[in-house]
Amino acid sequence: MQFALFRCCPTAVFIKQYESSTDAVLTRLGVGVVDVPEFNCCGYPLKNYDFKAYLLSSARNLCLAEKRNLNILTLCSCCYGSLKHADHLMREDVSIRDDINAALQKEGLKYTGGIKVRHMLELLYEDIGIDQIKEKIEKTFSGPKVATQYGCHLLRPRQIVQFDNPEEPVKFDQLVNITGAESVEWSAKVKCCGAPAWGVNDDLSMDLTEQKIINARQSGAEYLCVACVFCHLQFDRVQRMLCERRNKNEYLPSILYPQLLGLSLGIDADTLGIDQNELSISGILDCLT
Repeated sequence: MQFALFRCCPTAVFIKQYESSTDAVLTRLGVGVVDVPEFNCCGYPLKNYDFKAYLLSSARNLCLAEKRNLNILTLCSCCYGSLKHADHLMREDVSIRDDINAALQKEGLKYTGGIKVRHMLELLYEDIGIDQIKEKIEKTFSGPKVATQYGCHLLRPRQIVQFDNPEEPVKFDQLVNITGAESVEWSAKVKCCGAPAWGVNDDLSMDLTEQKIINARQSGAEYLCVACVFCHLQFDRVQRMLCERRNKNEYLPSILYPQLLGLSLGIDADTLGIDQNELSISGILDCLT
């Protein structure tokens, strides 16, 4: 099992631990990855400004993976949604496909729809399977309650991404539970984290983040667990700024799912970058048995 790993632009700058923890987990599970240096941004930031530029950006990545006969594996829900949407449009609309292929021809690339886009959680749940992951678990957690943050683009639009029920998703929760941590039910589970508003209306962005944090805490959560680059930035970096600006001293730390799973697989905390999160998650180490 081998994939072209689409790492997402911000990870190398802001969340290096997402890359290191993912690499370690995939190695432990026997999944091979190939880094494609020609990959560009998925186009997500352009989507509402220049749709064709976004589509061309995503389609180019699809073609680069197709040229290597490799499916794409993403770490970020936004990248996943962008690539899946582009793939859907290119498959369904001949005029769009011909227009984009005409632009890609300058690089000797052509989209034919020969590969698939997979999210990290999709790979774990669908391709590897919970039972096989359980066989490799060396340690389990005892006690920590976790609120899962799926990320909007992992669930919607349903007819395109087709990962889970967008109103009542359960797959991520099941992946958390196999580590021994307890996934809690919370009413704000599928609401936006506020990341799309950051840089445009920071107060609104923080309001959305704060509402989710309050709801998760009221539901008994001690940690948020995420599988999206922008969700983690919002709940880690932006939450720290939120508390500083609004004089709050209660944090709800965000742990990346590869960090949580990696600890259960017996991978050391340094490799997983446990101390690299801006809001400390080191307390979760005391819950390992």
